[in-house]
Amino acid sequence: MKAKWYVLGCLGILIIGVLIVGLSFTRVYNRLVTLNQAVQAQWGQVENVYQRRMDLIPNLVATVKGAAKFEKSTFTAVAEARSRVGQITSGKVQNLINNPEAFRKFEQAQAGLSSALSRLLVTVERYPNLKATQNFQDLQAQLEGTENRIAVERMRYNQVAQGFNTYRQSFPTNIIASFFGSRFAPKPYFKAKQGAATPPKVNFGN
Repeated sequence: MKAKWYVLGCLGILIIGVLIVGLSFTRVYNRLVTLNQAVQAQWGQVENVYQRRMDLIPNLVATVKGAAKFEKSTFTAVAEARSRVGQITSGKVQNLINNPEAFRKFEQAQAGLSSALSRLLVTVERYPNLKATQNFQDLQAQLEGTENRIAVERMRYNQVAQGFNTYRQSFPTNIIASFFGSRFAPKPYFKAKQGAATPPKVNFGN
């Protein structure tokens, strides 16, 4: 009889232990899902503001071309940089935050576009009549606002990515996360690089 109660007691302890482990696993998994969704949502905001800049470029180039004769290489550089960004973002962009190498290429392409835009906009300084047109001033305001927004959304992305990474790398979350492969992979950060993190100067006031 004692042996029976001993077996039942051990079985009860085992069941309780399994329930505790299962509940802990579920809690960690759900928390990972919540933080991962937050990163994806913020990444969507980053994409939106970068796409806004992409959409402004054709109008900007057309306006500048119509009012001034620049070197062909200036426009070619912008077109090529925009094309490189398009090639990267035309794929499965949602996977970029789970692929450090793809994320690095995305950041490099965007930095290249920023640099090309900077060169184009600096050239406009030579044409005060162009700077005075209403169309150009409207584009200037929109681009300035977009560049500021890009900086803000990148910063917010880094914040939510840090929150995810901190939780993901803690114990025992790191063990549980490893069961799901790249689904809960650590998130890369936007990094400040010389010349890459500085938005183009779009203030053309005298």
